[in-house]
Parts: sequence; structure tokens; C-alpha cells
Amino acid sequence: MKDLKIFSGTAHPDFAKRICSELGVRLSAARHYRFSDGELGLSLDESVRGADVFVVQPTCEPANDNLIQLWIMSDAFKRASAYRVNAVIPYFGYARQDRKTKPREPITAKLVANLLTHSGVDRVITADLHAGQIQGFFDIPVDHLTGMPLLASYFRDSLSEEIPKGEVVVVSPDVGGVSRARSFAIMLKSDLAIVDKRRSHEVANVSEVMDIIGEVEGKTAILVDDIIDTAGTICNAAAGLKERGCRRVFACATHAVLSGPAMERIEKSVIEKLIFSDTIPMPEAKRSSRVQQLSIAPLFAEAIMRVHSERSVSSLFDN
Repeated sequence: MKDLKIFSGTAHPDFAKRICSELGVRLSAARHYRFSDGELGLSLDESVRGADVFVVQPTCEPANDNLIQLWIMSDAFKRASAYRVNAVIPYFGYARQDRKTKPREPITAKLVANLLTHSGVDRVITADLHAGQIQGFFDIPVDHLTGMPLLASYFRDSLSEEIPKGEVVVVSPDVGGVSRARSFAIMLKSDLAIVDKRRSHEVANVSEVMDIIGEVEGKTAILVDDIIDTAGTICNAAAGLKERGCRRVFACATHAVLSGPAMERIEKSVIEKLIFSDTIPMPEAKRSSRVQQLSIAPLFAEAIMRVHSERSVSSLFDN
């Protein structure tokens, strides 16, 4: 078997360390630096010749720097004769630009996929892409993991004693997330509801609740999404659920982007608790008693070992 080497970019080194801890391997050595004009530099401090290399780098804020660093690292591994370069991207940025919604718009998710391939990446491991069809933008294998079982297990364990059976309803904050919410509802054996929202095509991150489809009165709602960015959608949906008689409102998502006014909105919202995975680092400024992170590193560690040993990754979700 080829040597297994795990490297980290500067986006989320703690996540890479958690993966290494799960696998019982050390984090491989690399030095990241900047030139005086801001350009990114890299020096690999050990040989990768013939090795199966996994580089952990979510493309979160600052997205452009983290993307370029990932391309630079991939190029370095390829030029250093690595056997295979696997990009482990817990959070795949630019995924929301996956189609043209109006004339003269770019499809940036496809551009990023192309540039990853051209930089030397042979395989991508990621979680909960904003749009599943982005897998088709790549001409290389993509292992698409999901944090939904991790989040569902939290609610199944934490709410089972305090909420009577049959009083939980899983809610999709928009029509586009119905499939995700339906799967989540099946895991919790609960009912499903959908928020019908209208999003502005003129201004990004602006939406309003139009109606709620499904029975929510007197129930405990769990809003489920893949990404929470400015928190406008999730907080508006929570307010709409309360207005229609929900007793309590919780929310969860795989990726805690939490940009701009997100934390202020969350603190003022009716959401009791927001649960995320740790695909994106959470600085102290974004920490709150209402926000909790669960580690998805064990899932990524298992996927990495399965890829390395040429075993099935999809069977991770058979149960």
C-alpha cells in the first residue's frame, strides 16, 4: 500500500489534526508563508514521492486565499511526484453559483472545479454541496459525504426525553432543500413541513417568508439547511414558524459560514439552539450559547482511510 500523508492548508488546521488523531497518523510538514506583496508561498518539508496525499483545506473565508493556497499545494504535490493528490474540502466555496439565474452571470462552481483539476487534484472529498449536481462539474471522482446523520443523531439523543414522540416536525427553509429535510425527517421519524420563501434576484442574501406548507402548530420545529451564511433565511423562517404556532424552534446546518450580521440576527431570533458541524472554523467572535459545533472529522477520517485502501465510501451511509 502507498504511504498515506495528510497535509493541511491554513484554512482549518485543527480539523486536519482531528482527522490525523482519528487515523493515528501525524500531520505532514509544510510551511506556508507570504511574500511582502501578499503572494502566497509554500515549502513541503518532507518527500511525497509515490505517496497517497490528502490535503485538508475548506474554502471558507477568506475564500479566494484558501482556494489559491489549495491550488498551489496541489501543484506542488504533483510536481513532487505524489502518486495521487486528494483534495479534502469539508466546505466547498462558490457552490451557490452553480447555474445562471439571470443573463451574463458566471457559473463559478464549474470554474472552481476546472481549476482544481488543472492544478493537479485527482480526487475530491467534500460534504453537503449546496447543489448535488456540482459533482458532475468535475471530470475526476468526487466523494460526497453528508453531515445529516451526525446532526440527526444529536437531536434524536438530546430531544427524545424532553419532547413527546410525534411533536417534532422537520422544516425545510426553502423548496430547494426539501430532499435534504425529507431525509432528515426519516432519520428522526417525524413529520415534514416546507417554508415557501421568495428571494430577491437583485440583492444577494435577501428573502422573505410567503407561506408554510405542513402542520406546525403546537410542535417543536427543527429547521434543516446545508449552509447558514447571513442567517436571514433561517431567522425569518423561524419567526414565521413561531407566528404559526410552533412551541419551540431549533435549527441545524452542516456549514457555519455565519458572515455579516449573522450572529446578531441569531441572538435576536426565536431559535433556541443552532447546531453545526465543524467543517468551517468558528472564531471566538462567532461563539454563542445558542450555537454548538459537532465534529464531523471522524466521518472524513473514515472516508480517507477507505479511499486510501480502495474500499467503498458509499457504504458508510448504508445504515
